[in-house]
Amino acid sequence: MMEKNLIVAFGGASPEHEVSVLTAMQAIHALEGSDYNIIPLYIAKSGKWFTGAPLLDLKQYEDLGKLTENATPCHFTHNELGQTVLEEKKGGLFSRAAQHIVYAVLTSFHGSAGENGSFQGVCEQFNIPYTGSGVMGSAVGMDKVTAKSLCRSAGIPVVEGIHFTESNWIENQGKILNKVETLNYPCVVKPVHLGSSIGVEVVNDKEKLIEAVETAFRYDNHLLIEKAISPLTEINCSVKGTAEKPVASVCERPLGTEELLSFADKYMRDDASKGMASADREIPANISESLSNSIQETSKKIFRLFNCSGLARLDFLVESETENFYFNEINTIPGSFSFYLWKESGIGFDSLLTEMIDIAVTNHQKKNGRVLTYDTNLLSQKAVKGIKGLKGNK
Repeated sequence: MMEKNLIVAFGGASPEHEVSVLTAMQAIHALEGSDYNIIPLYIAKSGKWFTGAPLLDLKQYEDLGKLTENATPCHFTHNELGQTVLEEKKGGLFSRAAQHIVYAVLTSFHGSAGENGSFQGVCEQFNIPYTGSGVMGSAVGMDKVTAKSLCRSAGIPVVEGIHFTESNWIENQGKILNKVETLNYPCVVKPVHLGSSIGVEVVNDKEKLIEAVETAFRYDNHLLIEKAISPLTEINCSVKGTAEKPVASVCERPLGTEELLSFADKYMRDDASKGMASADREIPANISESLSNSIQETSKKIFRLFNCSGLARLDFLVESETENFYFNEINTIPGSFSFYLWKESGIGFDSLLTEMIDIAVTNHQKKNGRVLTYDTNLLSQKAVKGIKGLKGNK
């Protein structure tokens, strides 16, 4: 039986780089003793790829420079049989490069590069199974403006807001500020393409708004400003499976030191090595059954709308007094893979990961079962002459 080499891919050029490392280490630990041969694929902040045993030890990440010195550069390629392999850099002039045939890739990135469809596109190019949503679902999920536009068109409520790029801000700051005034304060400033609450700030006046916008532009070229919901209750729900058969978890209510959960609430805690699993939360959320059911059904609807796969977490903003709720964002690779939400249903972390991998492999097999080429003599001599003739008619 062929060894099942599971590539756990994480890191990347993202402000959420360290969060990705935590999620990957949790997953690797959960899969210890499984049938998979775990091979780490760490993408440094520089964009360089590395593998090797040092990457399996969380303590090694305290010094990223030293870590990459001790790790082995690697890349995807094809072997002589045409199979996709993760190939390590040769150790010496006459040594043979170690190659690992890829069974599947467990994508463990967070934010921008890695979660936005770019790495998923690499996997598509090399025709290998990968967990989570495809290129389209990942890209849409990472873009808050596009995601909310799609939800709005599907009748899913979203909070009123405006969006603009840095060049818009430079050229039309006055007009943008006037539009914000129509939303009324307080309002929330958000980078469009980031997660983990990075760059997110609630502001109560124009001066604070300008400061928050300038700070958020350090992380993203595209910002979203929304009317703040108050009194606010944040409710999250995870969905697993496929777009055809999505399954929703119980709902959770994250608890933070502020009304809107911050990066510090999520990760800067004494037990931060547990990632999102360390944050205070109420599971199941202490909300009405009707609200819980509505959020679960809406979560599955969005999962289908974005053609998601594997696993996602959907976050909602609830007006506490009215129970009106609004779609906030979808995380197509949620922190800690939201395994804590599935424990309530008796699903262990290892089982959850195995299901994600199985879905990835099944989707890959279905895709490869389609006709992937179209036989044509377009490039035959006759066709080439026809193209030359077209040039002469210009």
